[in-house]
Amino acid sequence: MEGIFPWFYWLFPIAFVIHNAEEAMLFPKWSQSAGRYHRPVGRAEFGFAVMVLNALGFFITAGFYVAPDSSFFRYFFFVFNLAMLINVFFPHLVVTVAMRRYMPGLGTGLGLLLPVTLVILIHGERRGAFTFPRLVLYAVPLTAVVVGSIPLLFKLGRRLDSAL
Repeated sequence: MEGIFPWFYWLFPIAFVIHNAEEAMLFPKWSQSAGRYHRPVGRAEFGFAVMVLNALGFFITAGFYVAPDSSFFRYFFFVFNLAMLINVFFPHLVVTVAMRRYMPGLGTGLGLLLPVTLVILIHGERRGAFTFPRLVLYAVPLTAVVVGSIPLLFKLGRRLDSAL
C-alpha cells in the first residue's frame, strides 16, 4: 500500500469500541436467558474480554498506521475488519431473528461496524492493500485465534474478578 494509511481507517477501532460498549452494557443480562445461543456470562468477565479485544483493535490499527508496509499488520487489520463485518450478521442478526429478541450489539453492528468495515474493505481492496483470496487465507487462522481466545478471556476475567 506504499505507506498510505487514510485517516478514516481510525474509524474502525472507534466503531469497534462503541459496539463493544453496547455489548458490555447489555450482553451479560441478555446471556442469562439466551439458552443455546450463548452461555451465561458475568459483567466482570465480559468487561475484561471486551477491554482486551478493544486494546487489540487499537494495537492492530496503530501497527498498520506505523508500519503500513508490514504484511502482518496490514492483513491483520483487514482480517479484523472482515471478521467484524461477518459478526454483524452472524451471530448478531441471525440470533436476533432466531430468538425474535434483540441481541445486544446488533444496533451498533448495523449502524457503525457494517458501514465502516465495508468502506475500509472496499477502499483497501481497490488500493491494492490486499487481495481477497489471500485475505480469506489469513482470515481463517487469525479469526480462529481471536474467537478462540474469547472463552479464555472470560475465564481470566472471572479469575481476576474473584481475586479482587
